[in-house]
Amino acid sequence: MTRMRAVDAIALILEKEGSVETFGLPGAAINPLYSAMRAHGGIRHTLARHVEGASHMADGYTRAAPGNIGVCIGTSGPAGTDMITGLYAAQADSQPILCLTGQAPVAVLDKEDFQAVDIASIAEPLTKMATTVLEAGQVPGTFQKAFQLMRSSRPGPVLIDLPLDVQQTEIDFDIDTYEPLPVTTPRATAAQAEKVLDMLAEAEHPLIIAGGGVLNADAAEQLVELAELLDVPVSPTLMGWGAIPDDHRLMAGMVGIQTHTLYGNASFLESDVVLGLGNRWANRHTGDLETYRTGRRFIHVDIEPTQIGRVFAPDYSVVSDAGAMLEALLAAARRRLEAGSGLSFGDWARRCAERKGTLQRRTHFDDVPIKPQRVYQEMNAAFGREATYVTTIGLSQIAGAQMLHAYRPRSWINAGQAGPLGWTGPAALGVAKAAPDRQVVALSGDYDFQFMVEELAVGAQHRIPYVHVVVNNSYLGLIRQAQRGFEMDFEVSLAFENINASGPAAGYGVDHVAVAEGLGCKALRVEEPGRIGPAFAEARELAEEHRVPVVVEIILERITNISMGASLDAINEFEPMAESPEDAPTALVALQS
Repeated sequence: MTRMRAVDAIALILEKEGSVETFGLPGAAINPLYSAMRAHGGIRHTLARHVEGASHMADGYTRAAPGNIGVCIGTSGPAGTDMITGLYAAQADSQPILCLTGQAPVAVLDKEDFQAVDIASIAEPLTKMATTVLEAGQVPGTFQKAFQLMRSSRPGPVLIDLPLDVQQTEIDFDIDTYEPLPVTTPRATAAQAEKVLDMLAEAEHPLIIAGGGVLNADAAEQLVELAELLDVPVSPTLMGWGAIPDDHRLMAGMVGIQTHTLYGNASFLESDVVLGLGNRWANRHTGDLETYRTGRRFIHVDIEPTQIGRVFAPDYSVVSDAGAMLEALLAAARRRLEAGSGLSFGDWARRCAERKGTLQRRTHFDDVPIKPQRVYQEMNAAFGREATYVTTIGLSQIAGAQMLHAYRPRSWINAGQAGPLGWTGPAALGVAKAAPDRQVVALSGDYDFQFMVEELAVGAQHRIPYVHVVVNNSYLGLIRQAQRGFEMDFEVSLAFENINASGPAAGYGVDHVAVAEGLGCKALRVEEPGRIGPAFAEARELAEEHRVPVVVEIILERITNISMGASLDAINEFEPMAESPEDAPTALVALQS
């Protein structure tokens, strides 16, 4: 045993647990932990400009690769409350991040001491565990339990609050004999897999809905293998997008009332048995439940028992890790194939694939100001199969999910359920830290971009390159479109005459190029559709040369309504459909060859 401060034990535990990438801001109540990280040297740290930004960086880092757990650190009081939005975003999408906060000394916790707030109680509803450690001797066990909880069953965040005196108290600790606790996850049985296959065998038009649980389980390969073995089309949810490549013959398209494809909705409405793997039946996916459920039976597989039946009661359910369920299904399907009773739905799969060549929205517009659809066409062409997209909410995210393409697991990284404005930029920095060899492309509307724009300076200081596409219509676009139902356009315009700017963009208000450059980054502005592609190419070169974020601001027409509706069979289309392959998003129509 070695005598050391509790914070020295924490630094050693973080290394042993493999969580060595931290994001945060030092402060008086957390300085002891920073001193331990500095002394031990095995933990990397990125200095954020805002503590909420640090929590989103940790979230992006976690989402970038299986097994990652990002760590965000802040001092006492407002640092913890600033991170609540980050905890919410992580919890909502089943992402493990570890939030560490400083706290006033134990003796003054009930005396309204400076920046002393009961952050554990505030964070408790949004975490798998939130605790203030009152005894230094409990520090190792608390961290051991935290990592076990973050990794077990449905993943999620943990907050550990560390009083100043607890951090500095000496304890006896032996890191050489410290071991992470075993991770527990429910696993499907062979009998359950056979039951699922029996129900699929009764179908004529089965469909697999692949949720984020498939990616959390690192089971995309098994998903594709099962789909190919059975010839069953797969529709990923927004959180599962990339689990099967967009150009795979069995990728049936995304289903939903906002983030969706036309061919995805059409195929779903013809389905008769739906197998949901690691998904939540989110409302933006289902829309009107009567339309969604009528005429089909549902099987629901989820790692969290309380998710089963939360939105509607399935016809059959299994509480299991999605990867374990896929393993059991593959084993059962192979047994049936060897016995001559395998399943195959080739004709149905071919019909689903054929829709990709016909049910496409038009993207090739030459209008000035630029229509947003053209931006996504150019992004497909410029960034191709290697892009890792990062985004959160708004018309930009919805249109992007309708028109961009995802070809690999974790190539679409999205704060899906919480959708906090400002998440995109810091999350992209976290993704780029986790995957420095990837082409990281952030996508924001102007309002999302402005929310946490200061974090661009983090990328400049720490040399974290990525490309940030900002589609600027100087509107709260999604809210403006929602206000149509109230026959108003009220307090949603961001436009004003910028006295420091010139040209057409001056009337759009904030000069995003000047702001980005002032924060140490490179920036380009595009006002004509023919310049979008060259600007993307230039941005990639600038990011590589200078190792900083590069902003590409694209000036859009002020008002464009994006396709959406209340139910899968009632999507409002505001723009014309594609009449030829040249009018449609890149890559998919070529599948039929």
